[in-house]
Amino acid sequence: MALRNVAIIAHVDHGKTTLVDELFKQSGTFRENQRVEERAMDSGDLEKERGITILAKCTSVIWNNGGDGDDIRINIVDTPGHADFGAEVERILSMVDGVILLVDAAEGPMPQTKFVTGKALALGLKPIVVVNKIDRGDARPAEVLDEVFELFMALDASDEQLDFPHLFASGRGGFANEDPSIHEGTLEPLFKLIRDHVPEPGLDVDAKFSMLATLLDRDNFLGRILTGRIESGRLRTGMPIRAIDVDGNVVESGRATKVFAFDGLDRVPVEEAKAGDIVAIAGLTTATVSNTIADPEVTQPIYAAPIDPPTLSMTFAVNDSPFAGKDGDKVQSRVIRDRLEREAEGNVAIRISESAERDAFEVAGRGELQLGVVIETMRREGFELSISRPRVLFRDGPEGREEPYETVVVDVDDEFSGTVVEKMALRKAEMTDMRPSGGGKTRLTFSAPSRGLIGYHGEFLSDTRGTGIMNRLFEKYGPYKGKISGRLVGVLISMEQGKAVPYALNMLEERGTLFIGGGEELYQGMVIGENAKPQDMEVNPLKSKQLTNFRSTGKDDGIRLTPPRKMTLEQAIAYIQNDELVEVTPKSIRIRKRHLDPHERKRASRKAED
Repeated sequence: MALRNVAIIAHVDHGKTTLVDELFKQSGTFRENQRVEERAMDSGDLEKERGITILAKCTSVIWNNGGDGDDIRINIVDTPGHADFGAEVERILSMVDGVILLVDAAEGPMPQTKFVTGKALALGLKPIVVVNKIDRGDARPAEVLDEVFELFMALDASDEQLDFPHLFASGRGGFANEDPSIHEGTLEPLFKLIRDHVPEPGLDVDAKFSMLATLLDRDNFLGRILTGRIESGRLRTGMPIRAIDVDGNVVESGRATKVFAFDGLDRVPVEEAKAGDIVAIAGLTTATVSNTIADPEVTQPIYAAPIDPPTLSMTFAVNDSPFAGKDGDKVQSRVIRDRLEREAEGNVAIRISESAERDAFEVAGRGELQLGVVIETMRREGFELSISRPRVLFRDGPEGREEPYETVVVDVDDEFSGTVVEKMALRKAEMTDMRPSGGGKTRLTFSAPSRGLIGYHGEFLSDTRGTGIMNRLFEKYGPYKGKISGRLVGVLISMEQGKAVPYALNMLEERGTLFIGGGEELYQGMVIGENAKPQDMEVNPLKSKQLTNFRSTGKDDGIRLTPPRKMTLEQAIAYIQNDELVEVTPKSIRIRKRHLDPHERKRASRKAED
């Protein structure tokens, strides 16, 4: 059976799931009446809500080659689009020989696709462009095709890559054509384009078995499962294998107790697989992503792009606020440790270590979004946590202390470029390139210390009125840039525990911006708002109006409070200072002082100053 391996790239809601499901149906992988919506790609709740692909996934369809000769197996690999999950992108793309870029016919190319499209072009892959949803009322397929061409130009595509084949399609309608005016038919033209444009793997089936581990998963019954493409030879169930690291050192030896191929959305056991096949292997206990899994006689590892080092760390601690245990049922440090260790086993970009603090763990990763996803996932599983401010991981270099830097590429409307340059300079970033990117936009490139970018994304979106696009990528470790100013305002701290009184909140509104509304449960040391002045202020949000013969309680009904500023998890984590924590429970996100008692706070503050 002929084989084609392709990766699919698309922004959220550009119709990837619907199109893949339709490919399944038209290839006969699923029955017409079988419900498969929202299963193959972006299937997790967080992926749907945030509009990002977090976990790479493999699926497979078998197409009858239009009735012309042997069937063709098409392996489809989904790729994460955000830089925080980009540690694996190059390895994932190394499994495939072609890329399908799916673009909405109305929205055009969007930021999530840029990062992975750039990686695919850099690896020499030649994309197929599918302009999807051409049956939308506001579709503009010809213009969108031009925008894709401009994107490829901006990403320095070669002449061969710029000469990309394209189709106009509707995943929902189940058709694809070369002419955007034809709104009927099947996806047969797309199947044929994959067959004709994507080359066969062309690997040596007769050599010794070798495979690069690209994805890592855990199964409760089988243990570690490593997925990758077989680069040479054949793999049989029960065969002796060993894992080699990037330097050629043997990590472990064992047997391939199970070998799985992909059939639709499922992993199915097979007795044998050969070079070019994408498979999953069980049987090894310590091998990980970027290791070469091979025949015991193989000594040379397959080249693997190095895993980007963690650059950011947070402390995950037991929730010890007065409201601990009210919402969640997983609050003990032992349970938190077990869950974090499971996360680190399946997520190679995350490292877990014991913290110097009691009942706390250091969790290091690639960025705020990546660690935010871990926290949000645990929160939904019933965990309660106290989370510290993110801090970058320094290291000692030849010339002293070094910190991580990131390459930051920003696309903004021309009118906002001055503001962005000014704000980035305050964060110790150096501009390395500035060029017009067409359509009244400017592309700015910076080399910036990761430390200065913590909490900046929300401010960036406000400064550019939501139109700016920012992509970040780990660049290097470089010289320490000195002090970077943090939050310039203080906070309002509750002195009491109880329910917030609208009368008291009304009086506090003139002090700054509130994070809470009337009737919300509070505790001493909880942050309830932002002070307009630089210092912190303790306030009493429980204070009631003093009643007299001339006043009645009815007057309170006329109080109109400004809607409170509610923060998302990422916003809260980026907002806090070193003496504050984010309390995360299944139902609430609160900001609090690390020391709830005001006397302890003062002692800790004096100690920090000394």
